Amino acid sequence: MSNFPFLSVLTVAPLVGALVVAFLPRHRPELAKQVAFVWSLLVLVLSVVMWVSFNAGGDRFQFRESYSWIPNWGVSFTFAADGIALVMLMLIAVLVPLVILASWHDADSSKRSVPVYFALLLVLECTMIGVFAAADVFLFYVFFEVMLVPMYFLIGSYGGHQRQYAAVKFFLYSLVGGLFMLAAVIGLWVVGGKTFDWQALTQVDISTGTERWLFLGFFLAFAIKAPFFPFHTWLPDAGGAAPAGAAALLVGVLDKVGTFGILRYCLPLFPEASKWFAPWALALGVIGIIYAALLAVGQNDLKRLVSYTSIAHFGFIGVGIFAFTTQAGTGAVLYMLNHGLATGLLFLVVGMLISRRGSSLISDFGGAGKLVPVLAGVLFFAGLASLALPGTAPFISEFLVLIGTFTVNKPVAVIATLGIILAAAYVLWMVQRTTQGTLNPALTEVDGMRRDLNLREKVVVAPLIALIVLLGFFPKPVTDVINPAVQATMDDIGRTDPAPSVGGTVQEAAR
Repeated sequence: MSNFPFLSVLTVAPLVGALVVAFLPRHRPELAKQVAFVWSLLVLVLSVVMWVSFNAGGDRFQFRESYSWIPNWGVSFTFAADGIALVMLMLIAVLVPLVILASWHDADSSKRSVPVYFALLLVLECTMIGVFAAADVFLFYVFFEVMLVPMYFLIGSYGGHQRQYAAVKFFLYSLVGGLFMLAAVIGLWVVGGKTFDWQALTQVDISTGTERWLFLGFFLAFAIKAPFFPFHTWLPDAGGAAPAGAAALLVGVLDKVGTFGILRYCLPLFPEASKWFAPWALALGVIGIIYAALLAVGQNDLKRLVSYTSIAHFGFIGVGIFAFTTQAGTGAVLYMLNHGLATGLLFLVVGMLISRRGSSLISDFGGAGKLVPVLAGVLFFAGLASLALPGTAPFISEFLVLIGTFTVNKPVAVIATLGIILAAAYVLWMVQRTTQGTLNPALTEVDGMRRDLNLREKVVVAPLIALIVLLGFFPKPVTDVINPAVQATMDDIGRTDPAPSVGGTVQEAAR
């Protein structure tokens, strides 16, 4: 199976499904939903087969494919996946079917086409897979930019209050970042011998000044996409206005393109510049952890609150990347996966709560657990996972990031730990103000608040809960896939772990 063109088929399959769904009759919305869901399941099955076929102890990049595209420019359709990309591809494959199920009625009340809504979700899946699978810098840039289009329409056409403002702000921020990267991509092509092949570019010797400028062009694009402080202001607006399912993909997957890009492009292509800029990146990560957590505490809108929590979590990921240890790096990649699962679950559950109440304001709830106890329980679990409670998957990620950072930069690790305390504050206050305490009399007058989770919604949340618990107790199958790729990235920048005075190997720490 290693010779099967997994990555090209995975990239094209959702696009074909989107075309099928988009041209289904508008008066048959249920058919469009069913076709989109089944198509996403096919992608999931193929992704599982690819995961099983991956040899964690083999070559760094596997499933490599290359097809000529623009030979005069040295551009090709080149795909390859290491352990980091493979984990993100599996996250996409798991989340998209669940998002489609959770979004079953999201577009029903819209004046827009229901088939188009689900077709946009499949187009988004195509672009997300492509951006993680690309092994050609130009191809990566194309997917990086095209990925904005389906999300723009999902927010602007199917979102809630101020959807058009949020969609335009999201698009402009990402577009500006993309322009910085385009300039850097062109510069890299010039100094790299007129090729966009990733492996060839890693062997190019670039002068110190040029390397720093090229690093900065890529880093700004990725910092905006992630988003890191102070490039984060688009996320609360976009996350607050987007439909819950689209928001789950926005925060759960799309934002990871930024941190993935730093790992795949900034560090290996510009190793000396990465080390030179590392103190600044660590400072931005720490500021983001504290700043976003404080803003989350004061939010009255559920979706904006979850968006701010994600900015804080991305601060942890950034710290893990720029600590330059395999423990912290593996923790950062594992955090990318676990954050997608935990925050994806939190966004979907918040969406279910909002759809019942007809409002996203925390002040419009209060004691909702007395009416919808199962939904309230899932919200509580998702919140605990988000604050990295021991026994949940995000705890392992946070632990690895902090212990890996502590061995090389104790002040950063100590300050970042304060974010854990603030996370407990904003999560527990959110849960207390929405589902606990005295029942808000207004809730009893809302018909939707008398409906607890139905079978479809239970099918959505159950796999995510199971994965969060499983990876919380047994992350080894994932860390075994991630660690060789992280170690290779550390080798690219010439960094080795310090003598093991604390902890031990990644596997020992993960256990």
